Amino acid sequence: MATIVVKQIGSPIRRPKIQRATLVGLGLNKLNRTRELPDTPAVRGMVESIPHLVTIVEERA
Repeated sequence: MATIVVKQIGSPIRRPKIQRATLVGLGLNKLNRTRELPDTPAVRGMVESIPHLVTIVEERA
């Protein structure tokens, strides 16, 4: 199964609660942390909803 590596690049301080909840849902909570997640439409949607806080570092097949 394909995976993507997501890195947190922004702080959730002074952001709406929904954006903080999205970060927690992705398994991120501190700057520069990375997570390898399955490449599904749900995960892609979460990443696209907070592009100012996370970035996709790598896509693995």
